Amino acid sequence: MLFTDPTFLFLFLPVLLALVFAPIAVPGHVRSHGAYANALLLAASVLFYAAGGGSFTWLMLASIAFNYRMAIAIDRHRNEPGRAERLLSIAVAVDLLVLVLFKYTNFVVDNVNALLVLGHLQPVAVSRIFLPIGISFFSFHAISYVVDVYRRDASAQKSPVHAALYLRLFPQLIAGPIIRYRQIADQLAVRRMSFEDFAYGVRRFIVGLGKKVLIANTVAGPADRIFAMRSAELTAAHAWLGVVCYTLQIYFDFSGYSDMAIGLGRMFGFRFPENFLWPYISESVQEFWRRWHVTLSSWFRDYVYIPLGGSRISPRRTYVNLVTIFFLCGLWHGASWNFVVWGLFHGVFLVLERRGLAKVMQYLRPTMRHAYVMLVVMVSWVFFRADTIGGALRFLKAMAGLNAPEPTAFSIWWFLTPELLIALVVGTIGVVPLVPLLGRRRDTLRPAPALGFDLAAAAALAAILFASVVQTAAGSYNPFIYFRF
Repeated sequence: MLFTDPTFLFLFLPVLLALVFAPIAVPGHVRSHGAYANALLLAASVLFYAAGGGSFTWLMLASIAFNYRMAIAIDRHRNEPGRAERLLSIAVAVDLLVLVLFKYTNFVVDNVNALLVLGHLQPVAVSRIFLPIGISFFSFHAISYVVDVYRRDASAQKSPVHAALYLRLFPQLIAGPIIRYRQIADQLAVRRMSFEDFAYGVRRFIVGLGKKVLIANTVAGPADRIFAMRSAELTAAHAWLGVVCYTLQIYFDFSGYSDMAIGLGRMFGFRFPENFLWPYISESVQEFWRRWHVTLSSWFRDYVYIPLGGSRISPRRTYVNLVTIFFLCGLWHGASWNFVVWGLFHGVFLVLERRGLAKVMQYLRPTMRHAYVMLVVMVSWVFFRADTIGGALRFLKAMAGLNAPEPTAFSIWWFLTPELLIALVVGTIGVVPLVPLLGRRRDTLRPAPALGFDLAAAAALAAILFASVVQTAAGSYNPFIYFRF
């Protein structure tokens, strides 16, 4: 089920809100949520996943039961030398085995068969394995849970409802943010809700909905069509328009989902961590990864990079660790060599910046540093978006103006519709922190001007909601990019 689906917007969400808040709805009062709300949210989360996950829902429930029991066992035996470590190893191994089995079996078989064909041997015949929706996200949630219990950063949750709700809470179930158990443990037991929190959640959800429906979906069409063009037809203008559209699409698609997830969480009393901190204003690749998909970056840092030694070891080992992390980050995003190249590309630039490039960049103007980051990011998005490495290289060749394109009926002006131009302008403005700046400006205003600002903001939100609903009702199926991860 999509957050942009009319069934979700006009049936699932309103009914769930009514059921959760009906018993405690007293205007002007702050109330706490108890066992009733948690049980209801858990049932809704299972239903939400089953709507798209089908029979894989049983896999999800089995994963919940397994990690719930393993966390309790690790907690119980944490003072027994070697026992807790063995239990942790089993839990992490099983979670990784499930992830590898469903996500990477086809990839491994395809690559083995390619090698067998080169050696004139019979390829292996294996049935194709379908990918459960959101398996990368709920696998990482499960691993962080048992590891945090082992590290004593959190106590094992004794309530199966609370444990299951953490692992499968529907706002972040499919595409994050990746939430640590210790960030939400207290909220599972008691959540204090107020009208201000609920109103903030609604506003945040509407902003995310507008990002996805009005911007990401609009630029997605030209991006898809340009990346699907034959290499012989690609001009430099086509290629640059395609990558600009995709650069905006992936940001507004994913940050829009995160906004909606954070907003939904706040409606039900949860406070989720931020996942995007204006990454396209970065002036180094290091800064970009402190701002882009923050919860994934911090997950790899805390559960892989630091255990490997982090930055406390020799520079050479640190560089190897960085490249290793981004190799794994690329594979996490998808079972394809394109994603591996994308991850390694970022890893190499992080190493180069540590080797001295960052110091050299400090002598340049901020605009030049920003241009450098955007060039690196946009080149990397070509590998992320293209179907094959060869296709990515041909696309980059066109971007560099080295292609000799044939005449095509789809000139650059064919793509530049008024709708797309508006989306490009609004999207370009939207990647900079203009809204927080206006918010700080509002706080300095006298009461009357501030009221006018609030009314204008409310009108803008109403317009975004109306336009999004109209577009959703008239548009075609366009799932979030990160659903496939």
